[in-house]
Amino acid sequence: MVSANFTPREIVSELDRYIIGQNAAKRAVAIALRNRWRRQNVPEELRDEIAPKNIIMIGPTGVGKTEIARRLAKLANAPFIKVEASKFTEVGYVGKDVESMIRELTETAITMIKEEEQAKVHGKAEDLAEERVLDLLLPKASQEAVPATAKPEGEANVKSPAEVELKTREKLRQMLKEGRLNDRVIELESTPQGIMPMIEVVSGPNLDELGMNLKDMFSNFFPKGGPKRRRVKVPEALEILAQEEAAKLVDMDQVTKAAIKRVEDNGIIFLDEIDKIAGKQGGAGPDISREGVQRDILPIVEGSNVNTKYGMVRTDHILFIAAGAFHVAKPSDMIPELQGRFPIRVELDSLTTEDFLRILQEPANSLSKQYMALLETEQVKLRYTEDGLREIAEMAAKVNEGTENIGARRLHTIMESVLDEMLFDAPDKAGFALTVDGKYVRDKLSHIVKDQDLSRYIL
Repeated sequence: MVSANFTPREIVSELDRYIIGQNAAKRAVAIALRNRWRRQNVPEELRDEIAPKNIIMIGPTGVGKTEIARRLAKLANAPFIKVEASKFTEVGYVGKDVESMIRELTETAITMIKEEEQAKVHGKAEDLAEERVLDLLLPKASQEAVPATAKPEGEANVKSPAEVELKTREKLRQMLKEGRLNDRVIELESTPQGIMPMIEVVSGPNLDELGMNLKDMFSNFFPKGGPKRRRVKVPEALEILAQEEAAKLVDMDQVTKAAIKRVEDNGIIFLDEIDKIAGKQGGAGPDISREGVQRDILPIVEGSNVNTKYGMVRTDHILFIAAGAFHVAKPSDMIPELQGRFPIRVELDSLTTEDFLRILQEPANSLSKQYMALLETEQVKLRYTEDGLREIAEMAAKVNEGTENIGARRLHTIMESVLDEMLFDAPDKAGFALTVDGKYVRDKLSHIVKDQDLSRYIL
């Protein structure tokens, strides 16, 4: 559920940690997320009437559209998927069925809830795994316990095999906790899978899904052989058995119910390349197909029931964030009904040299910090000067202007080219310190940037 503590201002502040600029888009998604919490707190009779305010983000590639949506979903702990509208086709043609996005979102939610539930029982699962490992480590008593009345005279203190086993078990438990058994190898038996077939009815023309269902169905028809054994060390055995025990402790019926509810109340679908299916009305050929895809997507965005293998899922309150460059088509080229379902439109700005410089320095996961951490693993110290980072930012902006504008993704290719030699030689240079200044960047890239044809292929 969306936390009441996340005000729109706090949501924007959190997004600022990872995404530079694009304040209008951040405000729009922050309001949309807060509206979800507001909806869940209005009187029940009004709750179902409040529809999500879906958003269209308009802007070139690489300016942060996907990242904003992904970070928003993570912040809200919401099921999230990214789909490309251009992969869908009109019903009756080969391609992805639009309902598959809801099925995929439900699968994501099932995984999320299952992991959360397993985390709750992790402590108990670890205790059960420990007992199973002790069972494997402990040699079985060679004989049954001798009744006390049958013990020979003068041997009243002789311990029964059961008592010896209990004492040995506690000693092994102590050694296990202290890590003294970590090098011991034990044999695990994998849980055999049932061979009774379970067939799911497939609806719609989604050939990808049909193939997956047939594969699952036929895999259930044929036995997979007897139990398999493998030899692993004690720490790995503890981990494997803890996962098995956690899975047994989780009620999958409850997981399914909770997952469907989370999809219906909190799900977010990022519909990329929406401009690729926007065609002028009354067109011919491809335009007709594009309009058909829009009409297929419309009921999902409007609100409908989609059949999944976990049950029916309502799409009325799923938040859709669409995005596209809209270089050729315009949002007004979409069919009016679909336009009406995306009332909020925000334009994202192209990135400037100053934006690139901030992207290199400010975010918590900035590219410059990533490369420093990567080389640190090889005991190589990497340091950037201010003019070095500015040179990289200017080069990225210049190449984007001269070739295809791919936004912040250009920084990845620039940085990789600048550090290529060190990344290759780092294993042999432990203890080395590299300073990336303006001269170093120019030496590495100037000949490529000068030759536009070459930079088109390399950068």
